Parts: sequence; structure tokens; C-alpha cells
Amino acid sequence: MFGLGDLNLTYLVSITAVSLYVSTAAVALSAAIGLPLSLVVGFRDFTGKSAVTSLISTGMGFPSVVVGLVVLLALSRSGPLGAFELLFTPEAMILSQTILALPVLVSVSLSAVQSVPQDLRDAAFAAGGTSTDVALLVVREARYGIVTALLAAYGRAISEVGSVLIVGGNIVFSDSTSFTRTLTTAITVEARKGNIETGIALGAILLALVLGVNALGARFRDRTPGRNGRGR
Repeated sequence: MFGLGDLNLTYLVSITAVSLYVSTAAVALSAAIGLPLSLVVGFRDFTGKSAVTSLISTGMGFPSVVVGLVVLLALSRSGPLGAFELLFTPEAMILSQTILALPVLVSVSLSAVQSVPQDLRDAAFAAGGTSTDVALLVVREARYGIVTALLAAYGRAISEVGSVLIVGGNIVFSDSTSFTRTLTTAITVEARKGNIETGIALGAILLALVLGVNALGARFRDRTPGRNGRGR
């Protein structure tokens, strides 16, 4: 193991790698589900649309520990997904983070899709465009808002602690490499053990990642057409 003073670099790097892997996979899965969903809800009028929209907005406030408990029950041996034996693995953490990130991604991207003027859609249809053509046009016009949605979901995922602690088990191997310990859960553990230097180092890494995501989000929000007069 390589160390710098009292800091174990193997420990820090492996925890950061697990956090990035789990959060990135969760946001990718959320995008695969959420972006088509936001297009369907944004494009179509159907019975119960307002209820679906309200449910999406409500989902942004889901308590993480409740989500973790639900996933724990689902993945336990007696649960409906117990046969997959995913409990206390990174995949279980990805599942819980996906549930938490999905409403954020859908809500923000839905707002971006709905902000595209209806006249533009009508003009595309009048010009002979198919539903797919119009959908691609809307995605292009709403691209900055959609990227902002992805970044917001990523910020939600990487800063999560409650659900990943419940379903991941906060596991570290004997060689100090992380299996399911993330930056947030590691900070909690190190603070309780009195390892302030390690806790500060982990906190600095997490803060740098969150600030980086927020900076990217602010940049794309500023570039959104109509916010500050800049064009596309």
C-alpha cells in the first residue's frame, strides 16, 4: 500500500472509484429509462397525465433511507429479487441510486422538453416530419436542459449516503480496497473512528466532484436559449 503521511492512497482511490462507478452507472440507467419517459409525457396527452407529473415531482423528495429499505426487502433472500443475490454488492447500490436519481432526471428533462414551443413542433409536422423527426428536433432544442437534468441526477447520486449504506453494507477488503464503501459512507465511518485527516481528504474529493458537477450544470443552464439572450 502506498501512503502519504497518515493517508492511505489505496483506500482513497478505491473508494473514489467505487463512488464514480456506482453513480455513473445509476445515472446511465436513469437516463435510459427517464429520457424516453420524459419525451412520452411531454409529447402526449393522456388520461392521468397530471397525476404522473405530480408523482414524478413527488419522487424528487423520496427519503433515501426509505428507498434503501425497500430495495433491501426486494433483494433479500425472501424478496422478489432475492434469487439474483445482489444484496450488499455495487449492483444493489446502483439500483437504489437509480430509483433516487430517476425522478430528478425526468422532472428536469420534462421541463426542458415542455419548454420547446409548440409552434416549432407544428411547423416540423407541417413540413412533413415524422413523429421521430419531431422528437429528435425537440431533443436538439432541449439539449441544454437535458444535460442539466443528467448533471442534477449525477449530483443526487454521488452525494447519496442513506440508501447505499443500507443495501451496500459499507464493505472494505482486508487490503483496504473498497467493495461497496463510497465517499459518503466512508466519511461517516472515518468521522466516527476519529480519523479526521482521512475524513477531510474524502470530504475534499467529494466536494470537488460535486462542485465540478454543479459548475457544469450552471454552464449549461446559462447556455439555455432564452435565459440570458445568447443564441444556440
